[in-house]
Amino acid sequence: MKRRAVILAGGKGARLRPYTVVLPKPLMPIGDFPILEVVIRQLAGQGFGRITIAVNHQAELIKAFFGDGAKWAVEIDYSFEQEPLGTIGPLRLIRDLPDDFLVMNGDVLTDLDYDRFFREHADNKRLFTISSHRREHQVDYGVLQVGEDRRLRGFQEKPTTSYEVSMGIYMASKAVLGLLPAAGPYGFDHLMLDLLRAGKPVEVKRFDGYWLDIGRPDDYIRAIEEFDSMKARFLHD
Repeated sequence: MKRRAVILAGGKGARLRPYTVVLPKPLMPIGDFPILEVVIRQLAGQGFGRITIAVNHQAELIKAFFGDGAKWAVEIDYSFEQEPLGTIGPLRLIRDLPDDFLVMNGDVLTDLDYDRFFREHADNKRLFTISSHRREHQVDYGVLQVGEDRRLRGFQEKPTTSYEVSMGIYMASKAVLGLLPAAGPYGFDHLMLDLLRAGKPVEVKRFDGYWLDIGRPDDYIRAIEEFDSMKARFLHD
């Protein structure tokens, strides 16, 4: 059976306006390619034979560009949302998902080994796996530590905080679909909270390589600046 991936590409790209007024976010260029083409080339090169693109906003532009996927030697089909369904809700429209499948955002630039990520999840019969990354956030202000008496107790000049964040790349077991509501939007946040409440195991696989979410303006600019010099790192074809 062909490995299956679902790419979530239905968002409006509000954080990248005004660029995304003309183009949907997955078609925003990185070097010579739209970001979604980079993702599809990576998946096709790592054993994913069938890709379903979940679309809504400017869906016809995305479908016109990628067609049936023959250009990349992969089978591409589309799931059309009639209304915004969040990040996880679109999965309930796809009726033929296999026991294990990849789910990811269509605006991620990374050198993650998708093949290994898939195998580790499937071989260990996991329910849900999140690919995570460490990000640092610097506060642009001097931070005051103030006591109850309103006297200064400590001070940090522009401190940096480190977080472990979701990369927007997941492996899912088909059993997860039973948690999805029958209608309405349902996001990754809803699924995580429902899994935690139900006491279901969720694996978090930390990745220390390259990762940018180009839906963030600063990350998009960085991706444009770095892609050409690092192209061989992302594309091996």
